[in-house]
Amino acid sequence: MSTQTAQPTSISAHQDSVPQHIGLILDGNRRWAKDNGLPSLEGHRRGSEVFKNMAKAAFERGIKYVSVYVFSTENWNRSKEEVGYLMDLFYKLAKKDTDYLHKQNIKVLFIGSLEGLSTKVVTAMREAEVKTKDNTAGTLAICLNYGGQLEIADAVKKMVGDGVKQQEITPEKIDEYLYAPGVPSVDLVIRTSGEQRLSNFMLWRSAYSELLFVKKHWPDFTEADLDEALAEYARRQRRYGS
Repeated sequence: MSTQTAQPTSISAHQDSVPQHIGLILDGNRRWAKDNGLPSLEGHRRGSEVFKNMAKAAFERGIKYVSVYVFSTENWNRSKEEVGYLMDLFYKLAKKDTDYLHKQNIKVLFIGSLEGLSTKVVTAMREAEVKTKDNTAGTLAICLNYGGQLEIADAVKKMVGDGVKQQEITPEKIDEYLYAPGVPSVDLVIRTSGEQRLSNFMLWRSAYSELLFVKKHWPDFTEADLDEALAEYARRQRRYGS
C-alpha cells in the first residue's frame, strides 16, 4: 500500500530506553465483550477507540512508530457478519478517525495486501495516507489484511520481477522490498489478552524484538499499562546474540 525511502531494519537500530517502534497485537476484543455481557462486535468498536488513544499516548512518550495489528490475512475465516462489521470499522477509521489523527499531527500508513479489500476501503486508506503524509508527531502503521509470511513472499516476488540477482539478495535488500520499507524494525511487541505468540505479525521486523504479553484484554488497556510496558522495556538488556 505505502512506500517510503528504505531504512534497513538491521540490529543496529535505536537502543535507547524508549523504543523507537512498538508493535501492538490487539487481542481480546471479543473476550472483553463476552466478559461484560456485550455483543462481540461492541468489543471491536471499543478496541478501535482504545488504539487511537494509545497511539497518541505512545507518540507523546517519544516513540516514533506504532504498528497495530487490526486484521490478519487469516481473519477472513471469521463469520461474514463479523468481517463485514470490521470492514465498516476500517472504513470509518480511514475516513473519520483520520481527521482526529491528522489534528494530532500523526502520519497514517496502511500495511498489508489489497487483495479482497473493497474499492471503497482501499480508496479511503489511500486518501488517509495522502492527507497525513507530511505529519511529524509519529507514524501509525495500521496492519490491515496483513500477514508476516505473505509480506516476505511478496517481497521475494517483487525482487524476482525486478531481476534482482542471487548474489544481490541480502537482509538489507529484502528490507527494501517489504511493505512500507521506511518503517524500521520493531523494538517492542506488546500482545494483550494473555496469548503468547506473534500470530504472523511482522515476522521480519520482529527478529530481535522484545516481547511482552499482557493478561488484560485490549479494550481494558490503559496509558498506565503502556507506561508499565515501557518501564519493563527499559529494564531489559538487548543483546542481539552477543
